Amino acid sequence: MKQIRYTPEQKLWALEQMKPPLNRTVVELAKETGITAVTLRTWRDAARQEGQCVPAGQPRERWSSTRKFQAVLQTAPLSEEETATYCRTRGILPEQLQQWRQACEQANGGAGPVHEQGRVISADTQQQLRNLERELQRKTEALAEAAALLVLRKKADAIWGKDEDV
Repeated sequence: MKQIRYTPEQKLWALEQMKPPLNRTVVELAKETGITAVTLRTWRDAARQEGQCVPAGQPRERWSSTRKFQAVLQTAPLSEEETATYCRTRGILPEQLQQWRQACEQANGGAGPVHEQGRVISADTQQQLRNLERELQRKTEALAEAAALLVLRKKADAIWGKDEDV
């Protein structure tokens, strides 16, 4: 099998396509250029060994929890400008990094019960909710008792007739 030689310009262009902000995948580039995926991966890995930031082509939405946590840890001591540079080289948005940071901060917060819509309920709101539920239960019981008394009165009237002097 004949080995194809690629020019340094082709290699450089392919590496630039794999870097942020384009972040094109190896498979996508292989289909477009005709360069084998194995060759592109080899170039990418060699560039990483040289210290260049060439992501694996994995979209930031599919980053694992571990990678997100590592990104938060790595950027915690950085200034805003350094964080922006970090985000740019990794192909992520600063807003996403901020969301990840907030998620990490709230991970072990023990914020309390969560409402149906996913919001955390405060202690005051919980107490108010319990009071309202008790009041609703009391009123439901009172209504059931009143309905039972009305039914009994109708039955008594049906049996003995209507008593007008009461």
